[in-house]
Amino acid sequence: MLGAIQGINVVSSDISSSTIIGSSCAILIVIFLLQPFGIVKITVGFSPIVAIWLLFNLSVGIYNIAKYDFTVLKAFSPYFAGAYLVRNKEEGWRSLGGLLLAFTGVEALFADLGAFSKRAIQISWLCFTFPCLLVAYIGQAAYISSHPDDAAYANPFFKTLPPGTLIFGLIIAILAAVVASQAMITSSFQLLHQVMAMSYFPHIKTIHTSKIFHGQVYMPLPNFLLMIGTVVVTAVYSNTTNLGNAYGVCVILVTFITTCMVTLVALLVWRLPLAIVLLFFLIFGLLDGVYLSSALTKIPTGAWFTVVLSAILASIFVLWRYGKDSQWAAEASDRYSPSHLLTTNEDGELKFTDAFGGAEIRTVAGLGVFFDKSGDKVPTVFAQFVLKFMARTEVVVFFHMRALPVPTVGVEERYVITATQGIPNCYRITLRHGYADQVVTPDLGHMLAQHLVLYITRDPTATLTDADGESGTGVQGGKYSPEIAKQFEALGRAADSQTVYIMGKEQMKICKGTNVVRRLFLELFLWIRDNSRTKMADLNVPVDRLVEVGFVKEI
Repeated sequence: MLGAIQGINVVSSDISSSTIIGSSCAILIVIFLLQPFGIVKITVGFSPIVAIWLLFNLSVGIYNIAKYDFTVLKAFSPYFAGAYLVRNKEEGWRSLGGLLLAFTGVEALFADLGAFSKRAIQISWLCFTFPCLLVAYIGQAAYISSHPDDAAYANPFFKTLPPGTLIFGLIIAILAAVVASQAMITSSFQLLHQVMAMSYFPHIKTIHTSKIFHGQVYMPLPNFLLMIGTVVVTAVYSNTTNLGNAYGVCVILVTFITTCMVTLVALLVWRLPLAIVLLFFLIFGLLDGVYLSSALTKIPTGAWFTVVLSAILASIFVLWRYGKDSQWAAEASDRYSPSHLLTTNEDGELKFTDAFGGAEIRTVAGLGVFFDKSGDKVPTVFAQFVLKFMARTEVVVFFHMRALPVPTVGVEERYVITATQGIPNCYRITLRHGYADQVVTPDLGHMLAQHLVLYITRDPTATLTDADGESGTGVQGGKYSPEIAKQFEALGRAADSQTVYIMGKEQMKICKGTNVVRRLFLELFLWIRDNSRTKMADLNVPVDRLVEVGFVKEI
């Protein structure tokens, strides 16, 4: 953005630096304020801008090659690159860091995999974007070779514009910078969404803005923080040279890491011969390594910012995952099989096993919905509930929600229901939903009860009213077996009585005797966890029917 706005100096040299920086910051703020509308609505106007911008670069590149120096095409030969480095030695190697500006920003295209398909990006890059940019840079090289002065390469894009196109070039450059900024913002949301899905970052409120593309999301808090950060960085760095140093190191690090990751994939997944993989790594790794070593010399002049920021973010990711692994390991030790926790006496009444005291468990009227993670064990919240109150609801539902990467899931495929062995009138329900589905509503209990009716009776015409025999085809009508009738009647009584939603409120503490380093990491994890948004915060659970069961877990 700052580089495009700096083109105003070419139009009028009287414009001050503060005006350029202020204009850049104002445009960035407007872009961030538009994010809640979603990328689909925004890119309707952006797509033609990109096409016009690339075609304009192609035309300008052809014009400069034809007018100034077409012999620059010899640079396609690796011989001249090697001769340049041999001739200029250390100074030539250091100059490679400045060349990174030639492709910084282009990688935003590949960061948008959540918004577009892989094939669409491949075709658009190879057949359109890459040729246009390549010709544009060749044209700028032709102009610089014919104008060997500092002014030529200080702002080559605007200097190389044909006569009469300066104003149009300035406008289209600013608009293209807006599109590039939008791409980076969108890709940041998409990458953060993927990081959260892999449990490397705390849960942040996420809004899906498209019913077609799963990766098109908007995150209010990161959007605000990114806006503040980009405005501050733009104001502090104040020119494209310093920003280029900071951004270049980040880009070449990503390129080098990508080369290493592709090498591992080629060996472990594609099972390619070692000789071919080694040849690939030596060629691309050597190129990336030369540019990376040169870019690292820019750390004292601005590149330190991205290195420090990357180290902080990576530390948070690793710390959160380490804490989550410790949490899951501790929770796994507290999840019992039904037969280990509960059993029945001679009268068929439910009681604790001898390991938990053997006391009988009372049954209270109502349908209890216990929010749970998927699995075949007794949920921790249920175990804590019965241990504390020595009671259970007449009908128990272990309820788990599983999000799928689709806008919506049909009702006939949404519910997966199984009976829990060892606990009478207890069912495990997995609700599969898309990101556009509103699943937790005030009538959730009634919907779960109705689907339990279908599961118990296997009869699509059965309703809860049949349990009272009002329709003449229900329990009293003798339509169902005694066992099904008993379950049916219990469900009807529970649904008529009350529906309560039970959630666990877990407080975590660090075990005594934990070593200092591990304690420090876990303390930081717990601090972040206590100050971050929980997944349950997104649920619209009726407060007057909500019960929270608190318990302490040591990690």
